[in-house]
Amino acid sequence: MSIKLIVLDVDGTLTDGKITYSQNGDETKSFCVKDGLAIASWIKLGREVAIITGRSSKIVERRATELGIKHFYQGVHNKKEVLETLLSKLNLTMENVASIGDDLNDYTMLSASKVAFIPANASAYIKDIADIQLTHCGGDGAVREMIEQLIVNEGLEKAYLKLWY
Repeated sequence: MSIKLIVLDVDGTLTDGKITYSQNGDETKSFCVKDGLAIASWIKLGREVAIITGRSSKIVERRATELGIKHFYQGVHNKKEVLETLLSKLNLTMENVASIGDDLNDYTMLSASKVAFIPANASAYIKDIADIQLTHCGGDGAVREMIEQLIVNEGLEKAYLKLWY
């Protein structure tokens, strides 16, 4: 396996799927710091990360910027189509892609990817197409679990650990 790109859904994957509105109409989301460290590490290892999400949010844009995610797509209806365009730009194929998503709008993207991950609390309707169902829920370390499995599978453990000591 040679995974060069991981593709992340947001709501229910990078977050717990809850959207909270303040009385003023402001939206809030919570992200798992452990996921963030693993994403930043994957990038430091010379690999690519993309966020492809159906909703649009300044909060998600801020998080992507903080983590150094260069490939960021919001308000996407057809995630597979956006992924195919990105692969062409990066000169990669679906054989180089691992993706994670939790719901029906991730179905085509997950089914096209070489390796499809889903959080523990993903929709039952996408469990049949997942290669790996993680033990962590979305927003609670699922992305970290995915990345660390890929690091082991790709033989990158020593380089990964060396980033931090």
